Amino acid sequence: MDDVQEKLPILLDYWIEHNSEHEQEVREWADKVTTLSNEVAQQLREAAAKMAAASAELMKAKQALPESKERH
Repeated sequence: MDDVQEKLPILLDYWIEHNSEHEQEVREWADKVTTLSNEVAQQLREAAAKMAAASAELMKAKQALPESKERH
């Protein structure tokens, strides 16, 4: 259990940052593809919004973690 308590905050930080980077990249591509297809651009924006929502849920999970002795 200590291994999980130690690794999970690190993983959550990584997942949040990684997801945020992908979200930004998808938003950039949505802007690029607008002239090609508004429908595709909208789908990409919706995907990016869902990525942002997933990041928010990951942040909530991180905040809900019980404090360990090492994290005080």
